[in-house]
Amino acid sequence: MERIVRGSHERLLLKLLRLLLLGTGADEAAKVGSRLGRPIEGSRVTWYRKADPWLYKWEVLAAFDIVRQGADIMPRSQLDQVLEAELGTNWTSKLLSFDYEPLAAASIGQVHRAVTRDGFQVAMKIQYPGVADSIRSDIKNVKLLLDYTNLLPKGLYLDSAMKVAEEELARECDYELEASNQKRFYDLLSNTEGFYVPIVIDDILTKRIITTELVTGVPIDKVALLSQETRDYVGKKLLELSLKELFVFRFMQTDPNWSNFLYEERTNVINLIDFGAAREYRKSFVDDYLRMVLACANCDRDAVVEMSQRLGFLTGMESEVMLDTHVQAGFVVGLPFAKPGGFDFRSTNITQSISNLGATMLKHRLTPPPDEVYSLHRKLSGAFLACIKLGAIVPCRELLLQVYDQYQFGDDDDDVQSRISIS
Repeated sequence: MERIVRGSHERLLLKLLRLLLLGTGADEAAKVGSRLGRPIEGSRVTWYRKADPWLYKWEVLAAFDIVRQGADIMPRSQLDQVLEAELGTNWTSKLLSFDYEPLAAASIGQVHRAVTRDGFQVAMKIQYPGVADSIRSDIKNVKLLLDYTNLLPKGLYLDSAMKVAEEELARECDYELEASNQKRFYDLLSNTEGFYVPIVIDDILTKRIITTELVTGVPIDKVALLSQETRDYVGKKLLELSLKELFVFRFMQTDPNWSNFLYEERTNVINLIDFGAAREYRKSFVDDYLRMVLACANCDRDAVVEMSQRLGFLTGMESEVMLDTHVQAGFVVGLPFAKPGGFDFRSTNITQSISNLGATMLKHRLTPPPDEVYSLHRKLSGAFLACIKLGAIVPCRELLLQVYDQYQFGDDDDDVQSRISIS
C-alpha cells in the first residue's frame, strides 16, 4: 500500500510541476526530476503544458514525462479496496466483467475497461488513494523544490500560479464534478457535427470513481500520420471547438492533452474525453478577450493595449519596452487570424517567436496574468500546437469571424467596438 501511494504522489507532484514550472530548459528539468528520486535524461518537451504559454520557452520538461510513465499502478489488492470503499463490497454485481489491467494511468488516477450488466462497454477512471487530500501539502513541496533549484524567474509570480494550480487540481479530483461537466458538454455539443461526448454511467459514479461510455479513436499525434485532407479537417475542428467553447459556451475543457481527443476515421468524428479541467469564464472577460483577439489579428496596437489593461495583462504603468514586446507577442499569436484563406501551420514559427519575446516580458512585466488566463492560454496554445503537429491548413480568420458576427457583446462595447475593424 505505502509504495503505491508514494507512486501516486509522485505523479501528482509532476502534474503540479507542469502547472508551475515555466521558462526552463531540459537540462534544468532533468536536475529537478533527479531530486524526485529518479535519474532522468533531458529531451525535447511534448506540447502539453499547464501554464501561461505566452511567456515561456516551448522546450521544457520532457524529462518529467519519463518519470510520470515510470510511476507505479495500483495492484489488484489495493484496487479492490478502493472499489469496495467507493462502490460497496458488492461492486462486482454492477458489472459483467472488469479488466484489472489498466487501459491508461494518469496523474491522479488510472482507467480500466469494464462491461455493465446490460452489456455496455465502459471506461472506469479510479482515483489513487490519498491524492485529493495531499494537494495542499504537495503544492508546498513543489514550491520548496522550485525555490531550491532557482529555476523560476521573478516575473513568473509563482504565488499566483500556485493558487490557480491548487484550485484546478482540487476540481480535477472531484469526479462528480467531472461527470457534471461531461453531461453539460454532451448537451452543448449534441448538435455539433464532428464531435461526440460519451455518456456518463450514473450508478457507477462517486467522488473518486467515474464511469463513462468507452469510445475509440486515435490521439492527435497519430492523426498526423493520416492524409492531408484528414489533418486539415481535424485541425479545423479543434480550433473551431476552442473558439466555440470560449465565445459561445463560455465553458471550456482546458486540458489540451492529445489523448483527450480521439479521432475515429470510420465516422469522421472526434471523441472527447476527460472533463475534469473544465471551467466557466465571465461574460465581461470573454467580451474583452474577443475584442483583443480581433485587435491582435488586425495589428491594432492601441486596441491591444486598451484591452490588455481592461483584462489585467497590463497595469498602465509599463515601460515602452514591455508595451512593445507585449503588443508584438499579441500580433504573433494573432497571425493565423490575420488574413482570409487557409493558414498553413506547417511553416509557422509562432512558438519560437513567442519564446524569444517571453524573456523580455518576464523581465519587465508588472503584474501576473488574470487567473482565467492560465487555463485559457493552455487550451488555446494546445489547439495551435495540435495544428502544428498535424501540419494542418486551417481557415482561422473565417472561423473567428463566424463567431464574431454572431457574438452578443454587453452594453459597454460601443466605443471600443467602433475602433476594432473586422475587415
